Amino acid sequence: MAQSENTNNWREKLYEIIFEADTPLGKLFDEFLIISILASVLVVMLDSVTWIREDHEGLLYALEWFFTILFSVEYILRLISVKRPAKYAGSFFGIVDFLTVIPTYLDIFLPGTRFLLAIRILRVLRIFRVLKLAKYVGETNFLLRALRASSRKIAIFIFSIVTIVIVLGSLMYIVEGAEHGFTSIPKSIYWAIVTLTTVGYGDVAPQTTLGQVIAVVVMVMGYSIIAVPTGIVTVEMAQAFKENVSTKSCQDCSSEGHDSDAKHCKYCGSEL
Repeated sequence: MAQSENTNNWREKLYEIIFEADTPLGKLFDEFLIISILASVLVVMLDSVTWIREDHEGLLYALEWFFTILFSVEYILRLISVKRPAKYAGSFFGIVDFLTVIPTYLDIFLPGTRFLLAIRILRVLRIFRVLKLAKYVGETNFLLRALRASSRKIAIFIFSIVTIVIVLGSLMYIVEGAEHGFTSIPKSIYWAIVTLTTVGYGDVAPQTTLGQVIAVVVMVMGYSIIAVPTGIVTVEMAQAFKENVSTKSCQDCSSEGHDSDAKHCKYCGSEL
């Protein structure tokens, strides 16, 4: 019985250090991981530069394995500290943690020149480590909550934009035709998207007077439309900042965003 209590206390202490940011040890753990993540991403980037890789291949290889082992230990400790390891492993951050370590191990089992392309892809996947930073930035929670709250409005906005570019693209296909570069409706929709977003590559451009008039209308619409999603998210972010939340994380489901005085998880009901 005493041994079971000691085990639970040890897991709770480990959980507090890894998942909470209010304690000195928790802050130190987060700061160490942030530095490690940034350093590991820098190693991946340097490894993609040919002359650096050729001159320092051994050092880069050793550093890659150091960070892989470090993040592997971190991943295992996270699984040990939570009450439902499978739930955490299937969560967004659990998957990100897994993706940060698995490419290096898979690299061992894919030797040979015919697998070089696969190995390059696996090496690039290590850049996903930068996503691990999200869990250590407090303001990220506010942004995520604002995006969730505005998701339906943004979805309606995107649906409206898709409708507009389809109509405009089809119209330009009729007005301009293949002789002016609008060879198909998908190509014309591509032009409408590029013009509406004010990017304007210039690879396809209207030549007729009517087509140019339509282009002017699309450009003016583009400047008006850009402000819409910004306003939606800004309002929700302002609302999110008003709410008083803590860095508490549920040990059962790993959910965050609880009120500072919350005693139980609002997602699964477990005691915080």
